[in-house]
Amino acid sequence: MIRILSFLMLAACSAGTPHFRDVQVTRIAVNGSVFDVRVRGDLAEAVRVNSQYAPRLGPIRERAAMAMAQVSGCPILDVLGDAAVTVGVLGCDRAMGKRLLLTAVSVPNYECIDTGLFQDLGNGDGYQVFECTAY
Repeated sequence: MIRILSFLMLAACSAGTPHFRDVQVTRIAVNGSVFDVRVRGDLAEAVRVNSQYAPRLGPIRERAAMAMAQVSGCPILDVLGDAAVTVGVLGCDRAMGKRLLLTAVSVPNYECIDTGLFQDLGNGDGYQVFECTAY
């Protein structure tokens, strides 16, 4: 019983906020931070899922922006939130495939590779796992 309760509590930690609930998730690692990223409309959400000392947004902000940009394919205009959950404003119209002419958050160059891993959530859903490195 305790194992089941522990599993359910851990699963709830990365479930996403209400606006992003029921949206496909992509797990991506950026320089030691692991995020579950969801995209809906002109917003992206990055939920940090690994144990990592991060008392403030500062060190995590660029990594979250990088993860959201990789998953959405859009530059990120702004990042709001805290060290655990961030929301990014997309700098393109994904439906139209057009980039907006606005200034994006400065994100270093990065390269992401597909690890070939697929995390099954046990309910028919899952996500690919990517590893990203800034250079």
